[in-house]
Amino acid sequence: MPEPTTGVSLANKVVFDYLPQLSQFKIEAINTSFDKFDEDLGKFSFSKFIFYLKQNLYCYKIFNSDIIYLTPGQTFFGVLKYAVFILLARLLNKQIVVHIHGNHIGNEFHSLTGLKKKIFKALVSKSNKGIVLSESLTGNMTPFINSKSIYVLYNFVEDFLFEKPKAYKEEDSSVLRIVYLSNLMEEKGILDLLGGLKLLEEKGIAYEAKIAGAIDKKQETQLLRKMASLKGTEYIGIVKGDQKKELLYWSNVFVLPTFYAMEGQPISILEAMATGNVILTTEHAGIPDVFKDEVNGFYVAKRSGKSIYDQLEFLSNNEQDIQRISEHNVIEANSKYKVNVFINKFVKIIED
Repeated sequence: MPEPTTGVSLANKVVFDYLPQLSQFKIEAINTSFDKFDEDLGKFSFSKFIFYLKQNLYCYKIFNSDIIYLTPGQTFFGVLKYAVFILLARLLNKQIVVHIHGNHIGNEFHSLTGLKKKIFKALVSKSNKGIVLSESLTGNMTPFINSKSIYVLYNFVEDFLFEKPKAYKEEDSSVLRIVYLSNLMEEKGILDLLGGLKLLEEKGIAYEAKIAGAIDKKQETQLLRKMASLKGTEYIGIVKGDQKKELLYWSNVFVLPTFYAMEGQPISILEAMATGNVILTTEHAGIPDVFKDEVNGFYVAKRSGKSIYDQLEFLSNNEQDIQRISEHNVIEANSKYKVNVFINKFVKIIED
C-alpha cells in the first residue's frame, strides 16, 4: 500500500488494515499511487504513462474478487488509468464501488467535450455504487449513477491520535502555536499562511509555527526561502505516526486556507479537531459539512494572508476562545470521527 501522505492513501490504508479483521472479507490490493509528488495532478506525463501501464499487469486479481473498490483521480487521466480494471470487472459481472475523495470529478466531466467526455462517462457510469465524503458532494456522482446508489461516508481520525502523547504536558495557551499539516501546494494556501505569519512578525505578535508536508520540487526553493525568512516559523518536512501526533498536540491553532480544486473533506481538519486545535480554514468544497464557524474555529478568506493574520491576531488576544473551541473540538471528534464508525458504515455500504 502507498505511504499515507494524502487523505486518499490514508483512507485506503485504514480500509486495507481493518477489513481483514472481519471474517467475511479477504483483501487483495493493487497500489496505483504514483510515487512522486507534484502539483500537476491529472496531467499526462510519459513517466506516469509507463507506471500506470505496468499496473494493468495486476488485473488478474479481479478474477478472484467479488467487489472491486476504486479510489480514482478526479481528472480524465485519473479515471482513464483504471479503464482496464473497470471494463474487466464489468465483463466479469463484479460489483464496482467507486469512492471519490474530492469535489472535482463533476466539474471535470462538465468541462470535457467530444470523445473524452463520452469515455469519461462510460467508465464512471459502470460503477454499481458511488461513495462521497459528505452530503454537499453527492452532485459529483449524479451525472453517472442513480442517486439511490450514492452513499455518504465521512472521513475519520486514526485511533492513536485520540490518546495524548506519553510526554504530553499542558502548554501555555496564551502563545499562538500554529501548525500547517498538508502538502505545501499553492492551492492549499501555504503562501497565504506565510503571508499572514509575516504580518504577525511585523506587528510584533509572538507566535511559533511549524510547517509539515511534502513540497513540489518546482516550488521548493521559493518556499524554503520564504519559510527561512520568518523567525518564528520552522519547516519540519513530512511527518507521520508519533511525529504527527506530537506535532498536533504541541499546537493550538491549525491552519488550512485551501482553495484546492480537488479538495473534498480534509482528514487533517478532523485530526486537528481530535487533538484540540482551533481550526482556521476556508468555506470550500465539503469543509462546511464538518466545520462550523465560531464553533470549531474560524473561516478565513481564500487567497488572503491578511484574513489569516486577522484571525490569528484575534486569537492572540482571546485565550478563552482557544480553550473553549479546543474543548468542544475534542468532544465532537470523539463522538463522530472514530475509525470504527467509518469502517462499520463502509461495510454497510458495500453489503447493501
